[in-house]
Amino acid sequence: MGFLKRLFFGDHTKISDRKIADQADEPVQLSTMKLAENVEYILNAFHETNDLKIRVMHKGNAALMYFESMSEQEKIHEKIFEPVQLGNVDSIAEIPDCKHTNNLEEAIVTLLRGHAIYLEDGSRRISMFNVTSSFNRSPEEPANEKVVRGSHDGFVENMMININLVRKRIEHRDLTVKYYKLGKKTNTNVGLLYMDGITDPTIVEEIEKRMKTIHTDMVHSPGYVEEFIEDQTVSPFPQMLNTERPDRVVANLMEGRVVIMAEGSPTALIAPSTFFMFYQSPDDYNMRWFTGTFIRLIRLFSFVIAVTLPAFYIAVVSFHFEVIPDELIIPVKSSINEIAYPPIMEALVMVIIIELIREAGIRLPQPIGQTIGIVGGLVIGDAVVRAGLVSNLMVIVVALTAIASFVVPSNELSTTLRLLTFPLILLAGTLGFIGIVFGMLFILVHLTRLHSFGVPYFAPLAPLSIVDLKDTFVRVPLPMMKRRPKDAHSIDPVAFKSSREWKQIEHEKEEQARANDTSESGES
Repeated sequence: MGFLKRLFFGDHTKISDRKIADQADEPVQLSTMKLAENVEYILNAFHETNDLKIRVMHKGNAALMYFESMSEQEKIHEKIFEPVQLGNVDSIAEIPDCKHTNNLEEAIVTLLRGHAIYLEDGSRRISMFNVTSSFNRSPEEPANEKVVRGSHDGFVENMMININLVRKRIEHRDLTVKYYKLGKKTNTNVGLLYMDGITDPTIVEEIEKRMKTIHTDMVHSPGYVEEFIEDQTVSPFPQMLNTERPDRVVANLMEGRVVIMAEGSPTALIAPSTFFMFYQSPDDYNMRWFTGTFIRLIRLFSFVIAVTLPAFYIAVVSFHFEVIPDELIIPVKSSINEIAYPPIMEALVMVIIIELIREAGIRLPQPIGQTIGIVGGLVIGDAVVRAGLVSNLMVIVVALTAIASFVVPSNELSTTLRLLTFPLILLAGTLGFIGIVFGMLFILVHLTRLHSFGVPYFAPLAPLSIVDLKDTFVRVPLPMMKRRPKDAHSIDPVAFKSSREWKQIEHEKEEQARANDTSESGES
């Protein structure tokens, strides 16, 4: 009976190779018995591209095809020709370290991944060999996310290496990785990572649903994915945290969040994200808790400085001179009187100049970029003041604003803060303090209404969660962080149980010793 079941219904006990899931089913074009027809079909599919090489073998009865721009010659010799030369196998098609198919479309996709295919005349079977060339840089610390203490490795452009860095830090079976292919032309491999049993399944399903609706020719990096799946594309605030640090990814995975990676990019996306996550750094947890709290408060205070300081200065010198102390009125007034145009124009010019210097320093080679920063900060700054184009106070204000914007650990949010400076300058120049208040209220309302995959962006302040404030403005000692943040929507809210039992045991021993001493003294 078992034989008849396998004959008519198939053998369901067999297993097959696992592949990266495609967004849509691949078309099927069965190969023929004629080698020339199969080769012609593949050549036509690639429009006779010149980097597709064909090595004719066995007097024209077989062919080996591969992209010389994506394959490595040493691997071709080692995996394909060497086993035949050593006599381990009689034919290339019999090499055990290969896969077989009779679908020409699958063979085309395999060629695009840098593999080689082997075809024979009189056979429909196509043998596929992994001979992809690899050019990977070492996992170095990201230049824009440096820390004083902690790990100093970072993600690279190879997604498999990035997942390896995560799995080395989380050696547990619950770490789940799902693969997707996005981009009709690029076929970019995208990975979705989460902790099964900790991450809320509804968030995973929501992200998967949004990713499956991406229909575009190109997905070049996680930034493409971010704009397609984020809640509000018109918001200046990033709704997914970008990072190149494996330790930061691991920490968020253990809180119950989801991580998105893409082949060819060292950047990982973390969702859902909140506003205060962008002000957290791995250094906060690698140093003493009161030191981490002090540094975090400085970062949060830098948000107010970066957004409001130029606007506040313009409002004071334009509308509210009475708030300046009497001792400073004369120096401030004399500095402003030498400028031919109003303070609002002065501020806009200086902010734009700072942005030009910053952009030039990024685009130029590193040694020249540092020189540009020095020249822009010293020579140009001193020259514009001496020429009477900008006041001394305005140079100080703009410099402090730029420094405050660079304090943010996230480059995405740092750029947002610099963008918000411009509308607040305009509001302060037209309405004074009232304009600043209206602008800050608008930003606050926008932050409270913003969501990231169903999670309030301004949590735990809106809605207020007293418990989660322990890792927002302050960073309490780690033994007090027994529960995961509520904004992560973790299905397992308990991160760890009490881990300082030794303290309780010592306390009980001391109490027991005192009790024994008391009883002995009473008896005597």
